[in-house]
Amino acid sequence: MNLKSAVTVFTFGLLLSTSCQAKKRNYQRGSLLKMQSTSCGYQEKGGRTVAGELLGTDGQHTKSQQLLCQEYTLQTDQLIYRLRPTDEKHPALLPIGETAEFRIHKDKLILRVPEGDDKERSYYVISMTPRATTQARVTTDN
Repeated sequence: MNLKSAVTVFTFGLLLSTSCQAKKRNYQRGSLLKMQSTSCGYQEKGGRTVAGELLGTDGQHTKSQQLLCQEYTLQTDQLIYRLRPTDEKHPALLPIGETAEFRIHKDKLILRVPEGDDKERSYYVISMTPRATTQARVTTDN
């Protein structure tokens, strides 16, 4: 093997290793404490039909049904997050009491549960609250 081939192989190996490292994501860890069903709006079905509109015989009967969304509580060492899935039609049920790994990407929290199916799912952050132990440490330090 000549020097030029060795340099080419070394450069290719270096590029390959840096591209693999660039895809590695840093996750934070937390614990899924609970899941609640919370109100997230209403679904209305009207009683209007095309024939009723043309003849003027349709009544204004509407059915309202309250929609419920899953809301999870994720606790880390410093914060407590309240999360709702971005996919409201097909939300996945997460195992409560398990450790979850997450990262923040743009305006969403990307979460995965290694003990579960290990898929990444995106969630909206509804609220972030400092843990009571963190607040106590901050006030005693001042």
